[in-house]
Amino acid sequence: MESIRSWWERYSVQTGVVALGVGVAWLIRQTQGVAIMETYHLLSRPFHASIPKQELIQDAQVRELRYRLTELEIQNQGLKDLIGIKRVTKGSEVWAAVIGRGADSWWNQLLVSKGQNDGIKAGAVVVASGGLVGRVTHVSPNSSQVLLISDPHSQVGVVVSRSRFSGMLKGQNQNTATLEFFERDPDVKVGDIVLTSQFSTLFPEGIPVGRVKSINLDKQPAPEAIVEFSTPLGLLEYVKVYPFLEGS
Repeated sequence: MESIRSWWERYSVQTGVVALGVGVAWLIRQTQGVAIMETYHLLSRPFHASIPKQELIQDAQVRELRYRLTELEIQNQGLKDLIGIKRVTKGSEVWAAVIGRGADSWWNQLLVSKGQNDGIKAGAVVVASGGLVGRVTHVSPNSSQVLLISDPHSQVGVVVSRSRFSGMLKGQNQNTATLEFFERDPDVKVGDIVLTSQFSTLFPEGIPVGRVKSINLDKQPAPEAIVEFSTPLGLLEYVKVYPFLEGS
């Protein structure tokens, strides 16, 4: 008995350490390390950056939307390639400065600094920051005349991006235009985005045109909406001109 007591007094600490190690190993094996990971997170939590949960959720939602948009753009381009839609050639655009517009025709037309010598032809599409501007109607060697979409003689086939209801957009000599719908009961709301339609023969599809400002569903013979242009047509200094095969 004396020898056992002596052994215990001599090796009790080492025995306790070994027993503790065996117990911890058994616990890790049984819990797959969960207990240790929870302990680690509990102890390290004060050192973590404090980011609001709502902000993390919003960031994740934004990333998801970006990924979805990228995938939709890839699929859309694949479908266009499949059916042979190549109405505008990327990389063929020409930047031009606005060099003239009359005070009495401010919302009707403008003159840009590039023409035949730069490869521009009548029917070319003109865009700027925000979306559609108009189309080239006359060309000289060093300049081109552009009919603005705000001109009353301008007609653009458009579609409501959200609901896909379509109509004809007509200029009003200002920064808004009238959208006459083809359907009697179109699904349209204030704030809806309006784009050029795939059925347009004068413009390629999908170019931003503007946003619905007001709606008159009682208008006869067809419902109407007022569309505010997304491009500041009255303040243009530079535009981009794309070649376009009319009716393609």
